[in-house]
Amino acid sequence: MSPAGQPPHRIDVHHHLFPPAFVTKLVEHKHYLAQGPARHWTPAVSIEDMDRASVATAITSITAPGFSFVEPALLQRLTRECNDYGAKMVADHPGRFGLFAGLPLPDVDASLEEIEYALDVLKADGIGFLTSYDNKWLGDPAFAPVMDELNRRKAVAYVHPTTADCCRNLLPMVADWVVEFPVDTTRTITSLLFSGTILRCPNIKFIFSHCGGILPMISEHLVRVAAIDAKMAALVPAGVLTELRRFHYDVALRAHPTGLASTLQLLEVSQLLFGTDAPLRVSQATVQGLLDYGFSAQDLRAIDCDNAKRLLPRYRSQA
Repeated sequence: MSPAGQPPHRIDVHHHLFPPAFVTKLVEHKHYLAQGPARHWTPAVSIEDMDRASVATAITSITAPGFSFVEPALLQRLTRECNDYGAKMVADHPGRFGLFAGLPLPDVDASLEEIEYALDVLKADGIGFLTSYDNKWLGDPAFAPVMDELNRRKAVAYVHPTTADCCRNLLPMVADWVVEFPVDTTRTITSLLFSGTILRCPNIKFIFSHCGGILPMISEHLVRVAAIDAKMAALVPAGVLTELRRFHYDVALRAHPTGLASTLQLLEVSQLLFGTDAPLRVSQATVQGLLDYGFSAQDLRAIDCDNAKRLLPRYRSQA
């Protein structure tokens, strides 16, 4: 029983890990994350935070910037090291951790190899993406072989924002994550819709961070694209809103009245997943935000764990 008096039951789909190979590169490049929780993180730090928030399982993933600053020759090796580290966490702490394995994009051939290794050998829960790589978003034709393989496997694809190369340091006084992260999430969703990727790859189970970034605010813009352009409309024959409502979204950083109210104008509770952004945020903050919003017990349970169990079958036996 957790200190809050609840048995652990929540499934956190937005929880980061910081393997030594990743932290070393963050330190080398003087990235701001190296000065914060990343330097001092261990699996035990995550478990302590999870226990305080009655989180049974955290599905871990590498956060931005990933290895975007790593020379191409090292990209595949470092990605594999991090995936192996995540898989060892899963094995060392049964039931407490899952893994969305990273890919060495933009190297497509190496990424196809890593998909096979991650899903067939490591038994990862899915594949973790950043929203863009080298000014290419996930619907770009360059990434089509990766998407086709995930579609063939009916895999889960978790998408975390980053700052696109085009848009770094646009406001020097404001960190890129403040504005560019939510924008890039919505940009990559738009890319997937209007590249024909979603039409071609209907079996990929997408999860987007932070309720889709700025998606609730500009969904009508996307609807309008298809309304005025027949070629675009042909790429989303079921309709833009139908496709947006088919995706899943985590509530990390959106568990507050404005974030939730705008999201629920667009999406059903059935598509929302519990997410915290731990250890960069405290998991209990998401718990409290959801409680304060006033969801029914049934809807709260759906967001906390039931929706994730539907998407990730291995966790269906959890209480």
